[in-house]
Amino acid sequence: MWRTMRAVLWSFFGVRKRQDHESDLETLNPVHVIIAGIIAAAIFVVSLILIVRLVVAA
Repeated sequence: MWRTMRAVLWSFFGVRKRQDHESDLETLNPVHVIIAGIIAAAIFVVSLILIVRLVVAA
């Protein structure tokens, strides 16, 4: 699961080595990648909402 989350987080950042990308294509389960992407996106959106509320409240 850690390898999947690492691949998803690197894709959010937008930087990936070709060798790592090809290795991930061979080894990662697409369903796990989708689930990890949804979880990471939800955490990102909630974090942004909390930051905005914190700044606006101050």
